[in-house]
Amino acid sequence: MDGSLPQTGIVIERLTTDEDLDEVATLEARCFSNPWSRDLLARQLSQSDTTRVYLLRLPEARVAAFCACWMLVDELHVNTLVVDFPFRRQGLGRLLMRYVMNDAARDGARRATLEVRDSNEAARQLYEGLGFKTTARRPKYYTHPEEDALILWNEDLTKLGQRRC
Repeated sequence: MDGSLPQTGIVIERLTTDEDLDEVATLEARCFSNPWSRDLLARQLSQSDTTRVYLLRLPEARVAAFCACWMLVDELHVNTLVVDFPFRRQGLGRLLMRYVMNDAARDGARRATLEVRDSNEAARQLYEGLGFKTTARRPKYYTHPEEDALILWNEDLTKLGQRRC
């Protein structure tokens, strides 16, 4: 799948080397209270054939957003989705997630899952708009601050193309 959108200057691509890991780790640290470290991301990429990191690039930002996930048999497990602060509320998270989900579906994923903070209303709305449904709660899953996680599943990635962006 070609990830370039020439009209907008947006490019989405999979990270295949550690070239952009410094920027990814910096963005992760800026946006989360318990960020994954650069070393952890590097180990995941180098030692695992299940780990995928997708980058969304803009003309003004080498890494404006990223998504880190695992492909496990026929399931996509989304670990992290981050859009940098200046670029939020512009549809970039939705665009990136649709790309990731379509790519995973092409590679055999039939369903997808993720956890989200109970209080993260914007993320919950994004995921619900992409067909995810809350199926369970993990009490006190997050720290700094302590909070429950909601477990969401999209049980049919084949329906993704039928939803509007």
